[in-house]
Amino acid sequence: MKTALKSILVNALNSAFEAGEIPAGAIPDVEVEVPRQITYGDFSTNIALVLASQLKTQPRKLAETIVRHLNDSTGIIEKTSIAGPGFINFHIHAHTWIRVVQTILEKAGAYGACNIGNGKRIQIEFVSSNPTGPLHVGHGRGAAVGDSVANILSYCGYDVQKEYYINDSGRQIETLGRSVFLRYQALLGETTFFPDDCYQGEYIRDIARKIQEEKGASLLDESDEHAIASCARYAAAMILEDMKQDLIQFGVTFDNWFSEQSLYDSGRVDAVIERFRRQGIIYEKDGAWWFNTTAHGDEKDRVVVRQNGQTTYFASDIAYHYNKFDRGFETVIDVWGADHHGYIPRISAAIEADGHRRDQFQVILVQLVNLLRGGVQVAMSTRAGEFVTLKDVMAEVGTDAARFIFLTRHYDSPLDFDLDLARKKSNENPVYYVQYVHARICSMIRKAAEMGIHDLSWNDHALSILNTPEDIQIIRHIARYPEIVQLSAINLEPHRITYFLMELAAAFHAYYNRQRVITDDLPETQMRLVLMLAVRQIIRNGLTLLGVSAPESM
Repeated sequence: MKTALKSILVNALNSAFEAGEIPAGAIPDVEVEVPRQITYGDFSTNIALVLASQLKTQPRKLAETIVRHLNDSTGIIEKTSIAGPGFINFHIHAHTWIRVVQTILEKAGAYGACNIGNGKRIQIEFVSSNPTGPLHVGHGRGAAVGDSVANILSYCGYDVQKEYYINDSGRQIETLGRSVFLRYQALLGETTFFPDDCYQGEYIRDIARKIQEEKGASLLDESDEHAIASCARYAAAMILEDMKQDLIQFGVTFDNWFSEQSLYDSGRVDAVIERFRRQGIIYEKDGAWWFNTTAHGDEKDRVVVRQNGQTTYFASDIAYHYNKFDRGFETVIDVWGADHHGYIPRISAAIEADGHRRDQFQVILVQLVNLLRGGVQVAMSTRAGEFVTLKDVMAEVGTDAARFIFLTRHYDSPLDFDLDLARKKSNENPVYYVQYVHARICSMIRKAAEMGIHDLSWNDHALSILNTPEDIQIIRHIARYPEIVQLSAINLEPHRITYFLMELAAAFHAYYNRQRVITDDLPETQMRLVLMLAVRQIIRNGLTLLGVSAPESM
């Protein structure tokens, strides 16, 4: 609807220019918005005010000129009005709104899809938790955000690949191996000291116990270095497999699992460092090698090779991101925890140093989740072993509730996740509130079938039946869905769809309280049920993008 109105306005402006009623000049971007009050119409534009400022003329007089040149060949506009200093308001014909129902039913699951991506290749990397412990609720929020963004981008015509980066190299993996080996030694009666910087969770003992069952005491005959490395490989593989299963249960699958260690094994890290050494971008100072990131906007240069010859995480991250572009992705999106905010400038600098545009690299920063039980925040620390795992949350509240609630706020805002609320079967629970609408409409359809009403196909009787204020109001709402999806894709913001669905659920309840659906009048009942089918389709489409099910009964 907005697109059609924008086109009509642009044509009106061109017509006024050609008629000499408006001085020639560049046409500014035409914005069409929904007024706050329905009395002002269905849509409104401030184009006259914007253009009047450029042309140094009276906006209301300019608005009158634009309205005179409006040529609505589509027939969607019932009337126009000018309000205030020069806002142009549009009232849309009722039959135009009602036809939206027909379009939804015809397009079904494709309603809201578009091709703004035009096949552009995008890689989105998310979760990427170190395989040193189970996934916790913070990882769950990142998984829900990343997976939903990928779904939305794909729905909007982008060629999307989802990737998990396995941090299977470096100090944290060595610490994991040492933690497991110490527990393994203790199980075999060895006297050990367990440092505070080791991983403390019960899962470490479980892994050590499995190694003992498989290998007996054989690791005690090896050097500590080899035993720790063996424990690290075993533990990381076991934890990673558990992560994969948790994510599958959470509705998240990846197109690719990329190993950090493979960057070293293939020589990519050394090759990148050597390349930039030759270019003078990496230089030596105080016995270490530094990347000149300040030349590309970072606050200071960053070490890539320490004085002891060991590479930093930054070195492998540079190689990894170059590898992404080498694979042909035009844009790469990383989903990180908010504590990685300071890392954005250095990665951006490295990408720019390689000749790529900064806007080809985007980062979604996901804020912390405060888990509440009985109104009290649950303390969580992965290193101390005090955390609630994603698996625990799914077992307690279900995957649907977890995913939906993770997406009820913008990811750059902290989220309070109330476990008690997520279990409730009431309208207080946002996912229940939305899913109930889908199930309720399914119940209506079943009841109608029991009454012998089976033909629920669109016909033009709808134009004379679905014209009450209540009908038009809820149709206006579902007609916004394609725009919401596009905005979600453009801004990488899945919470827009969550908000929209909650608003639609409220609109449905308001409609149901005022308007009977199943009546004694067969044509009226059929067309009201057709409208309900359209509402149900929108609920299902939106929930699908969020990775949430649309139950037919509750």
